[in-house]
Amino acid sequence: MNDVLRAIRERRSIRKFKDQMPDRSMLDQIVEAGLYAANGRGKQATVIVAVTDRKLRDRLSTVNCSIGGWTAGFDPFYGAPAVLIVLADKNNSNRVYDGSLVMGNMMLAAHSLGLGSIWIHRAREEFEMPEFQELLRNIGLEGQWEGIGHCAVGFIDGDIPKAARRKDGRVFWVQ
Repeated sequence: MNDVLRAIRERRSIRKFKDQMPDRSMLDQIVEAGLYAANGRGKQATVIVAVTDRKLRDRLSTVNCSIGGWTAGFDPFYGAPAVLIVLADKNNSNRVYDGSLVMGNMMLAAHSLGLGSIWIHRAREEFEMPEFQELLRNIGLEGQWEGIGHCAVGFIDGDIPKAARRKDGRVFWVQ
């Protein structure tokens, strides 16, 4: 089996990370994989905000926890030290599809580099908030952006979970 197919079969959502920050070169490779995701009509209408600043990462976690309705102090990023946020141009009709492909590429890239990742939702709600719209303006991102997802990334603390058995009856051939 080739490396890509192996990564697809072996990658799992990770829910326990070490506190150790991955090297910038590893994060750069994951981001690059996201930038090479397929996208509708070649518009490349997605962006990635790479958060390695602990204070901002923790603020995102607190807000995400509140939106999700968890008890204060729960970390929806499961301790991952880096959060790669995918946003898409609100005027792009393919924004959710394109952003989803970016997320998938980044999660596969993280796995291929020996890192764990998990897709965490509620980016849309976060980036509708004035606080995070201001953050985007402060980093030079103009326009209207919809949060697609957070790719929480880091070193796995423990074993990679085993894959669930794939359900039967999900493929239909028309020949």
